[in-house]
Amino acid sequence: MYDVPEACTLPTAERPVRLAEFGDLFATAVHRVDPVDATRARLHLTGAAGLAARVRDLAARETECCSFFTLTTTTAQATDGEAVVLDIEVPPAHAGVLASLTRRAAAGLRNR
Repeated sequence: MYDVPEACTLPTAERPVRLAEFGDLFATAVHRVDPVDATRARLHLTGAAGLAARVRDLAARETECCSFFTLTTTTAQATDGEAVVLDIEVPPAHAGVLASLTRRAAAGLRNR
């Protein structure tokens, strides 16, 4: 999904599972990707009930192992199901990680 920086403390054996979680989220829930600048992006997600909890849980677990991420979730209005805005911020040294992540999220849109 993205190049895993040395600052990541997630055990190597668990990384494929985490990457798959992000891949599934991107493939099923992301409906818009807004790159704000080199260090910030906003993902707009929609899905069935439980999406907000799923995104919050994944964001919390990711910041535990990759403390350079600042991940903020906001629940938005949805006509059915749930809508979530995920704001992602990284320090300049990790801009490449963010760029890779947003490319992967955008690719999920094209593959639907």
